[in-house]
Amino acid sequence: MRAGMDQDARSTLTMRTQNEARSVLSGGATGLRAYLAFLGPAVVASIAYMDPGNFATNIQAGAQYGYKLLWVVLLANLVAMLFQALSAKLGIVTGRNLAEMCRDQFSKPVAYAMWIASEIAAMATDLAEFLGGAIGLSLLFGLPLLWGMVIVAIVISGVLAFERQGFRPIELIVGALVATIALCYLVELVLAPIDWKAAARHVVTPKIDDSRALLLAVGIIGATVMPHAVFLHSSLTQSRTPPRDAGERRKLVRISNIEVVIALSVAGATNMAMVMMASSAFHAGHSEVAEIETAYHTLTPLLGGLAAGAFLVSLLASGVASSVVGTMAGQTIMQGFVGFSIPVWVRRLVTMAPAFVIVGMGVDSTQALVMSQVVLSIALPIPMIALILFTGRRDIMGDHVNGPVTRIAAAAGTAIVLALNVVLILSAAGAPIPGLG
Repeated sequence: MRAGMDQDARSTLTMRTQNEARSVLSGGATGLRAYLAFLGPAVVASIAYMDPGNFATNIQAGAQYGYKLLWVVLLANLVAMLFQALSAKLGIVTGRNLAEMCRDQFSKPVAYAMWIASEIAAMATDLAEFLGGAIGLSLLFGLPLLWGMVIVAIVISGVLAFERQGFRPIELIVGALVATIALCYLVELVLAPIDWKAAARHVVTPKIDDSRALLLAVGIIGATVMPHAVFLHSSLTQSRTPPRDAGERRKLVRISNIEVVIALSVAGATNMAMVMMASSAFHAGHSEVAEIETAYHTLTPLLGGLAAGAFLVSLLASGVASSVVGTMAGQTIMQGFVGFSIPVWVRRLVTMAPAFVIVGMGVDSTQALVMSQVVLSIALPIPMIALILFTGRRDIMGDHVNGPVTRIAAAAGTAIVLALNVVLILSAAGAPIPGLG
């Protein structure tokens, strides 16, 4: 059963958008403007790759190692593109999202165990994103962190209220926030004296200097493919514009792949810009910068108030957008695995509560962000492996089953991410790791 108001809302686009999409699929419309009707699912999913956790990791990478880890950002983005494309394809071809497929294909005990782990991951994601937005707001206006959290909570609830009018308004709002983040980092690149030749060289030259660099690479890659984003993307495409025949289905998959490449290219470029800005501003004399608050206070005297302000605006936009998307993903996971949903305000209350408790207890917010990434690492194998299994089965995917090249790439990407996640988890637990001195 595909239950829940949220699922109905996601299939409710404006009549104009529906007509434009149908016109393209039937061959009656061409040109860039016509294809804008399909823009949305990958843009929404892409915010997971520009969330506050990425800010912290990218700042540390740039400050401590300059441009040397840019190649890691590129590799992580390529892996993300592959899995988001597979997720979108699953939704288009089957009309079912990844969580629903897990419920259908696995035994009840296995499905429920997957659901619990995925719910914990969604809550950990939401914790990090909510805290990141609150930190940005509190620094931007000089507010206590607790008041920043209250204001962010109100803003997020207001954005989610637009879903009652259909899903297109949410797509447009998240798209505007993604554009804001990208624009802020374009400003940063203009203000910061970037060594473009060195940056270009390190994008394509793999190099790890020491054990700390390896751990940062693990943080960049191991926490890049977000479990909630993989689950959500299949839900965003499953009934948005249902194909009426095999030809429309092929066209939808092709259009979806293009959108994934465009949206995640923007996300990847933004992450690279974060590393380059941190490298330019901090690497030479402030390589100890590792926290968001420290980066902001250090940016002001180095690059000026505009650079510091753009940094905080991008962080706030990231926190709000990614928290909205995290809530939607949590609803998708619950509906898909167990067949029912809860009111959005209840889910927001449940996922916001841990952040308020952490701040109230005086726990370091940066440490909370780090621990949330470890939780995500533990849960990550669930959607990745399930997605490979389902998209590799002809009885499920028909003619859209993964080809040999896709299978090899997906297996290699999974192996890389999971191996690095093991290193990240062991490191966070303080266990000795061979080769890491």
